[in-house]
Amino acid sequence: MHADLRHSQKPAAPAQVKRHVLRVRGTDVTLLEEVRQLAEADLGFEIQHESLDFLTCQHRAAMDPMNYDIYEQCFHNLDIVWYWGALQPIDTRRILQWDKIGDLAKTGGISKYTWQGHGDAPVRKLYVQPDGTLGQQPMPLISMLPTAHNVDSFGFDRRLFGDEGPEGSSWAWLLDRRARGRIALVDEPAIGIYDAALAAESNGDLTFEDIGNMTVDEIDSLMALLETLRQQGFFVGSWVSPDQAEALVRADRVSVQSMWSPSYGNLGHMQGVFCESVPREGYRAWHGGASLARHLSGSQLDIAYEYLNWWLSGPAGAVMARQGHYMTNADGVREYLSPEEWGYWYEGETARCDLKGPDGRIVVRAGQRRAGGAYRERVSRIALWNTVMDEYNYAARAWNRFITSLGTFGQ
Repeated sequence: MHADLRHSQKPAAPAQVKRHVLRVRGTDVTLLEEVRQLAEADLGFEIQHESLDFLTCQHRAAMDPMNYDIYEQCFHNLDIVWYWGALQPIDTRRILQWDKIGDLAKTGGISKYTWQGHGDAPVRKLYVQPDGTLGQQPMPLISMLPTAHNVDSFGFDRRLFGDEGPEGSSWAWLLDRRARGRIALVDEPAIGIYDAALAAESNGDLTFEDIGNMTVDEIDSLMALLETLRQQGFFVGSWVSPDQAEALVRADRVSVQSMWSPSYGNLGHMQGVFCESVPREGYRAWHGGASLARHLSGSQLDIAYEYLNWWLSGPAGAVMARQGHYMTNADGVREYLSPEEWGYWYEGETARCDLKGPDGRIVVRAGQRRAGGAYRERVSRIALWNTVMDEYNYAARAWNRFITSLGTFGQ
């Protein structure tokens, strides 16, 4: 009987091995399909991207920490998420190339002689202090692994401003009467409001005690100025996505506007007409990074660290470089770029051949030189970082009222 029972039993099914999945919540600045595919191929586990706009991403990261594993954003979008306890510290002893991360993130400047810039320089929020707050006193635990970064300015039409060239440009051009009716701003309170403030200060309309942390009175003065200019017909509108900014240029509807690096290679027939500025007052900078969700532990935490380490290993940085961004571990990036790519994007050399972007389309033509020059030149001239100021909620409400009256292109 026992023998019959044994023969009648089905063989046990092999144990099912559950494949790891890493969920990354962030924005389209870094959540590129090219990066995801490279990471999956190198790491051997599935990576899911959830790409959101800046404000939605920040809000969901703070209020919904169980539904992502990695928060991939900018340092200026970190405070609120950290405050709500959605993240856990990163142990730098588990970051294999921590010693190779550049001083811009770790100390605040490319060298000890450079000015950190106003606002949310990443070092000011990098290290987890003994009481759990964020600060710049070096500690073994950090809040966010510094990764991609860049310096931004605005784009301008050479037909209107061309005599002075990129190096002779000023933030004042962003509110210049010559461009009346053909000016656009980016609709992001922690970015667009600073572009406008830099312009207002540069043209002498306003002064700020600390442009990176404006008072209520200073915010009111800035918004009153912008409203007056709106009523005078200065603005064509605002944009949310880089695609919208590029469409404005290709349609020849703007003479000057807020602009981000990847867009300059996507302007079609306007690529030689609409140029990146090198403001004499300095750039507005941003620094991205990746943080760990608080719920991670065990093997899931292990693969999250694998992902963080992969970001510094080179392939991701090469994709970032091809759209004009930099990586904190530049040495790791160099071996994944051709000499021509490295020379143009990092060394400020004239392009020796046409260069392609992440999607394979040509974004730089032979003979072009990057506005602002080499990496060290560009990041030595930071005036201000993207920032969430103390009066952010007040500023954001005021900004949103202005943008609503201005209108967003394409909506």
